[in-house]
Amino acid sequence: MNIFKTLFSSSQAPLDYMKLGPDGSKDNPLMVQFFTWDTRAEGISWWQHLENEIPTLAEMGFTQVWLPPPNKAADKDGRGYDAYDLWDLGEFNQKNTVATRWGTKEELLKACRVAKENKVDIIIDAVLGHKLGADRYETFQAVSVDPQNRLKDLEKVREIEGWTVFDFPGRGSKYSTMRWNQEHFTGIKKEPNDLIGITKLDTKGIYRIVGKGHKGWSKNVDSELGNYDYLLGIDIDHRHPKVQRDFFSWGPWILKTTGAAGFRLDAIKHIDRDFTRSFLENTRKSTSPRMFSVAEYWSGNLESVLPYTRAFKGETAFFDVPLHMNFHHASQQYSQYDLRTIMNNSLVKAKPGYAVTFVEGQSLQSWVGDDFKIQAYALILLRGTGHPCVFYGDMYPNTECYNEHIARNIRLLIKARKMFAYGATQDYFSAKNCIGFVRMGDSTHSGCAVILSNGESDYAHSIRMNVGRAFAGTTFQSYLTVDGRVEIDSQGWGEVWVKS
Repeated sequence: MNIFKTLFSSSQAPLDYMKLGPDGSKDNPLMVQFFTWDTRAEGISWWQHLENEIPTLAEMGFTQVWLPPPNKAADKDGRGYDAYDLWDLGEFNQKNTVATRWGTKEELLKACRVAKENKVDIIIDAVLGHKLGADRYETFQAVSVDPQNRLKDLEKVREIEGWTVFDFPGRGSKYSTMRWNQEHFTGIKKEPNDLIGITKLDTKGIYRIVGKGHKGWSKNVDSELGNYDYLLGIDIDHRHPKVQRDFFSWGPWILKTTGAAGFRLDAIKHIDRDFTRSFLENTRKSTSPRMFSVAEYWSGNLESVLPYTRAFKGETAFFDVPLHMNFHHASQQYSQYDLRTIMNNSLVKAKPGYAVTFVEGQSLQSWVGDDFKIQAYALILLRGTGHPCVFYGDMYPNTECYNEHIARNIRLLIKARKMFAYGATQDYFSAKNCIGFVRMGDSTHSGCAVILSNGESDYAHSIRMNVGRAFAGTTFQSYLTVDGRVEIDSQGWGEVWVKS
């Protein structure tokens, strides 16, 4: 018997079989993105800060912690998205540092052990699309392409000097013997103010590497800009056998080394789909059939996201960017936005078993404004579909987006999710500026009624909602405020109100 195949099929939604929380737990699972772009921990490393916070996160109800990329970056202060060496977790003296921006390997592994002790799963941010910070340059042939249409060449093929050789002098051959050079890449870019030396060229722009063994841009990528294989840095050719072998070894290694439960896949619209699916399949077979995976395909257009959910055949969930964009537009338009449409054209509505829902993330150009942030968090934390992810910056003090009042209420919503948000969801989306829904509860949780508004200040809204006959004659108490009581009649109905 093939145990792997019996546990799930390609037609099964990812959130139905992947590990989201402790086995046997009846509490709701919950993820946190535990970093912002610029954040630092005062006096200690980020991994030590994570270690200190794990017990509190577990008590709050978090079951997964998404870490920033733990690999050595091209720059000493790089966040890891400027990936230099995936095999260096802060262990070797490379790029003028042993530790990464986030700390040393020892500190990372200690935090991961504490997470395991507290039954919190670690999620690794995997940056598989590009590399930066090469150790040497070499000479090869390339052609400049139109940045707005990468399928259009702007000149004849010519010889260039590009920084494409990765020797990893600090690590040597430990963990991996792979040495990268131009044959493992598809493209490279010359920046006008390049601080880390990607190429030695007179003319800025994107260059497709050509010559023996090169096959051009991958065809299995997003079609934006003609072909969106190239994103930044030195673009990896995922069709190359040596590249595949190295990544297929790294996947199981990073999970076994850290004890992590899965991945957040960075920028998958720029990576060959067949490779990414094979990477997940191979890593899952080498680790656990229930390995977690969520992919970042950044598009607010649901019709662009859906083909990717089909192409990956159940191997990964996806961040619900279309829903996030709904939240962004609602926060911009506020009372002019029709709340009855807030879930429309979202992944969680179209394919709930694929949707990891979120409100904010690091360095987004589509911030959700403070006037709508609590409503947005209520919609992802208290409804019955999707797997929600909370942003560190909305909970912890930081210089990017922190609001003390909002953080307090988000923590209350997280507590409400853990205590009350169970059972079937009944929607009451009846008015433009006020919607509600009821969670009917289950055998061990009472359920809740939720109402939210984007109306003008000091305007009271109400919705008549049914919480079930089991609560006939009882009184519901407001959870986010000190006042507010709702009497439930003999049929289970109550008039739930909110003040804008």
